[in-house]
Amino acid sequence: MADNRTEQATPRRRQRAQEQGQVLRSRDLVSATTLMCAIFVLAWRPQGFVSAWQTYFSRVLDSAVSSEWSDQTPVFIWTLLAVFQCLWPVLAATFCVAVVTTLIQGGLVVSPEALTPKWDRFNPAQNIKQMFTASTLSRLLRSVLPTAVILYLALKQILNQADTLLHASRLSSREAVSLVGQMTFNLAWQSALVFLCWSGVDYFLQKQSYEKSLRMTKQEIKQEFKDSDGSPQVRSRIRKLRREMHRKSLERDVKRATAIITNPTHYAVALEYRAEIMAAPVVVAKGRGLVAQRIRELGREHGIPTIENPPVARALYKGAEVGQIIPPQLYAAVAEILAFIYRAQGKTPGPRPVAPGERR
Repeated sequence: MADNRTEQATPRRRQRAQEQGQVLRSRDLVSATTLMCAIFVLAWRPQGFVSAWQTYFSRVLDSAVSSEWSDQTPVFIWTLLAVFQCLWPVLAATFCVAVVTTLIQGGLVVSPEALTPKWDRFNPAQNIKQMFTASTLSRLLRSVLPTAVILYLALKQILNQADTLLHASRLSSREAVSLVGQMTFNLAWQSALVFLCWSGVDYFLQKQSYEKSLRMTKQEIKQEFKDSDGSPQVRSRIRKLRREMHRKSLERDVKRATAIITNPTHYAVALEYRAEIMAAPVVVAKGRGLVAQRIRELGREHGIPTIENPPVARALYKGAEVGQIIPPQLYAAVAEILAFIYRAQGKTPGPRPVAPGERR
């Protein structure tokens, strides 16, 4: 059966995978960066490490000559101090590098589901069966390749120093230690570089495998959107947000109205008219039923004149949308209403709207 998982994973699918402990992470990359860091920290001040160990051995030998070995406490303390003095810079640096590398690869993920013990993992038959799978063989082959490169580098290192190694008996102890240390350091940083490069390749392969494992079918995507949008909680939340947005918008629009014309109970239309800047009144809000009732309530709250005129209210409701100028055939009727409001308020009526083709 052909694999029909051709769609990219949705954010919800990635979140579920993370909750299950599935994250994109290359362990080889963390190991390679920490190994490289440890090597260069050790090579940063080699004389400091050598001096620390020289001091340690001198104190131990002096203590052995000058006193009896009945009390080993000072030697034990000196040993701990020497080890700590040499190791703490390496441990601190590698810990920081490991944390940074882990954070770059998706951060620290704690998955209770992944921590739940699965007893089939302790089944010997199942574990032996997994040893001969294609993925296990692939990991084995991928580990053999960098190992082969490191063996080649080690052999090349020995061949380059072959003449010196053949006559190593003629070297002083200091020169012999220096030679071995130099060869060890060269092989160490070259091996760490090989591991670092290979971990980059491994991360790329892990990313491809991870993205492939998260792919979804078209049916799964449809079902996910259906589950998300179709849940009662989501629908209730969406309706609540829409009502809240509509309420705020309605209150903002009605607040700038000049007059409200009602049916009186079934329809309500809020008009705005500024004679100095508008050629004709504009519908800023309209509604029927509960919306009409809300418009009338807002009109009372903000002191907006409300006029009952059922024919004009119905005609405005059906003939003009919110944000549009009223129909020309209603200019005269609306002008009379506005003139009445202006006279009631003691204001001078503005010029009456002029219908197309009509002269003032």
